[in-house]
Amino acid sequence: MARIAGIDLPKNKRGEIGLTYIYGIGRSTAQYILDKANISHDKKVSEWNDDEQAAIRNIIAAEIKTEGALRSEVQTHIKRLLDIACYRGLRHRKGLPVRGQRTRTNSRTRKGKRKTVAGKKKAPKK
Repeated sequence: MARIAGIDLPKNKRGEIGLTYIYGIGRSTAQYILDKANISHDKKVSEWNDDEQAAIRNIIAAEIKTEGALRSEVQTHIKRLLDIACYRGLRHRKGLPVRGQRTRTNSRTRKGKRKTVAGKKKAPKK
């Protein structure tokens, strides 16, 4: 099992896909890393030898911000938006979608479970 950047990569996946299990590495970044390390994209993680794993570790450590450092940077960016009270910061504060999505329907991921609001009572007949 390959352990890179504190993450155990799944050994039965292709290298290109396996690297995406690391926070901050997507498909294109994974392809870039494998190209730079001269490793085939189709080679499975379990087939990597120690030299190849070391090369990947070195490339990630030297060039790419991942895991804890990236998460803390994202949090500081969000905190800055909250502090300056810009529109995006207010959306973060209220727990609503930040990037212009509609909220009348959908957006349940940001808003959480539905809170039922009672309907209007009808006036009794005389």
